[in-house]
Amino acid sequence: MMARMFVPALALIAVLTPVASALAQTGQEVVVQRADSQKPSVGAAQNFTGAVRVDGRFQGSAPARVSGGTVTFEPGAHTAWHTHPLGQTLIVTAGTGLVQRWGGAVQEIRPGDTVWIPPGVKHWHGAAPATGMTHVAISEAQDGKTVDWLEHVSDEQYRR
Repeated sequence: MMARMFVPALALIAVLTPVASALAQTGQEVVVQRADSQKPSVGAAQNFTGAVRVDGRFQGSAPARVSGGTVTFEPGAHTAWHTHPLGQTLIVTAGTGLVQRWGGAVQEIRPGDTVWIPPGVKHWHGAAPATGMTHVAISEAQDGKTVDWLEHVSDEQYRR
């Protein structure tokens, strides 16, 4: 009886092995990126004010266009004004933050809040003056580009 089960099992393995190999070669395999597999990066001074750290950057494989990362802002730190060609989603995970679209009111954001910034909307986001903030930022690329960085937010604009 064991021999009768063994032969179909070998046949199944013979069929599935090339399928698994083909899936891995075509990017159809599930990929787990371990938290400790990449070093955090510091937010570039031309794009951020204050101390900003980016962890866990990710980018989908074509045809996916999604990318993102976990961004931690120390108190008072924030992005420069910027836009995203296909919009951006922020998921606040810790602290208290601020977000503002050009010409709009500054809004407070807290853990559990999800923020949607529509395509092409000029905005900034970051930590509140006295409290740090962490969020997951997700956007999609259009023609290989996810963000257009603009001028820095003035102190007056940040304090509104």
